[in-house]
Amino acid sequence: MNAPRAAWRALRMASTSQCRKLSQFGALHGSAPPTAGIPMPYITEVTAGGWRTSDIFSKLLQERIICLNGPIDDTVSAAIVAQLLWLESDNPEKPITMYINSPGGEVSSGLAIYDTMTYIQSPVSTVCVGAAASMAAILLLGGEAGKRFALPHSTIMVHQPLGGTRGQASDILIYATQIQRLRERINKLAQEHINKSFSYEKYDISAINDMMERDKYLTANEAKEYGIVDEILSRRAKGDDKAKTEKPKPSQ
Repeated sequence: MNAPRAAWRALRMASTSQCRKLSQFGALHGSAPPTAGIPMPYITEVTAGGWRTSDIFSKLLQERIICLNGPIDDTVSAAIVAQLLWLESDNPEKPITMYINSPGGEVSSGLAIYDTMTYIQSPVSTVCVGAAASMAAILLLGGEAGKRFALPHSTIMVHQPLGGTRGQASDILIYATQIQRLRERINKLAQEHINKSFSYEKYDISAINDMMERDKYLTANEAKEYGIVDEILSRRAKGDDKAKTEKPKPSQ
């Protein structure tokens, strides 16, 4: 009897120890948004209450900066939506900046982010860092008019929704109808936001359909000419939170 009891006691102690480790791990990392496998830097600060360690993304969130990195899926979407809602509740009048470096991803997940950006009271500025492709380009477009930016060597890619299915002919037809509806909806959103860059309706829906028919890769300068971004940002000025804007150069 002693042996089973000893084994049971050892198992309970091991389980309790493991729970404590998981609890400590969660307390340190639980608030961090998904980072698509990005190595997580940490910042340690001395505060009135002692030492405080924060991951870099949580620290940026305190400054009302959201980073959208990597493919867009349900997990990333949930984290971005939660951050947007929290920042609005903290101060609905204060702007939010979203840095985007993403190849795109699931349309439904991306539209959840887009709808939240337009739903909240806080104005959301978008900045392309690296690349904004597919659904990520729509999120870049969805920023506040006049507040959509790109860094000089960014790449923006737009195209129509992609997808595939298999099964009975009727099921394939249903799926094809749905993806065509998504295409029409996204193209309408793109038309609305792109035309905000101009004082007149430069693009009709036919021109947007042609623009997004196939993969269309744009430099930062080309994206500004098309009205996808409003300004190109260069080096941040000393003592100024705002970056200098770079005049578009002829495309090469």
